[in-house]
Amino acid sequence: MARPRLDSEARAGLSLIAPPFLYALVILAAPLATILAYSFLTDGYLEVLPEATLQNYGQVLTDPIVRAVMLRSLIVAAVVTFATVVTAFPIAYYVSFMVRPERKAMWLFLITIPFWTSYLIRVFLWKVILGYNGVVNSSLTGLGIIDEPLTFILYNVNAIVITLAHAYAPFAILPIFVALEKIDRSLLEAGRDLGESRLMTFWRVTLPLAMPGVVAATLIVFIPTIGDYVTPEVIGGGKIPMIANMIQVQMLALDNRPLGSALAVTAMVIVALVSALFLFLNRRFLKVRQ
Repeated sequence: MARPRLDSEARAGLSLIAPPFLYALVILAAPLATILAYSFLTDGYLEVLPEATLQNYGQVLTDPIVRAVMLRSLIVAAVVTFATVVTAFPIAYYVSFMVRPERKAMWLFLITIPFWTSYLIRVFLWKVILGYNGVVNSSLTGLGIIDEPLTFILYNVNAIVITLAHAYAPFAILPIFVALEKIDRSLLEAGRDLGESRLMTFWRVTLPLAMPGVVAATLIVFIPTIGDYVTPEVIGGGKIPMIANMIQVQMLALDNRPLGSALAVTAMVIVALVSALFLFLNRRFLKVRQ
């Protein structure tokens, strides 16, 4: 008598998840399958269906320019992720442990204010701030600190890192805050009762328990940052291309969809490998701490 009931519950569950699953399959899997198919072609048109080839991947792996741009993208993404998470953790810690419960909602409201405006608008605002006649140069000139506006604070890697770190800061703060909120405060009190200092209690108790939030924040920031197109184009002035800019050039400017698709697939594979390595190292860290 129990089995038919389980079967009916299973059918009800499948009927419940079927619509979003099919939607995700069409929206996510179909474009990825198309990009993957393009990467093995030579003329860029699926309707011709030429013989599959690995020539595009060979060019991606052997071209020194592609390697340099990919390495730059990884380094920029890593620096942005590190800066964002290191900056976000104290903010999340302060809101979780220092702010009174009735005021936490207000703080979270303030943290989400950047979401009110478009990402593109925020990027252009940073261009205005760092520009030749922008806020930074005008302030320094008005205070007499410099005689002429600085030209090296825009259109370089540092400007790209600052802009991306600011843009993705809320994405890092919120998951860390959620992880900190789940920590049982009695564990911290027990650590201090056993003679541990606040620093050692943080290192041995708070940080390991907050690592799920740190991992989530790291992946949330790292994955989209490495594929960011707007910021290198606007803040970098097109002079410091990242992998997304190279894909755009191959896809649209040069109409070389097979090579652009191969670049996209290679970038996705590299991001997946780096993310898996980070998760593995994080798991080893937690095992050592335990």
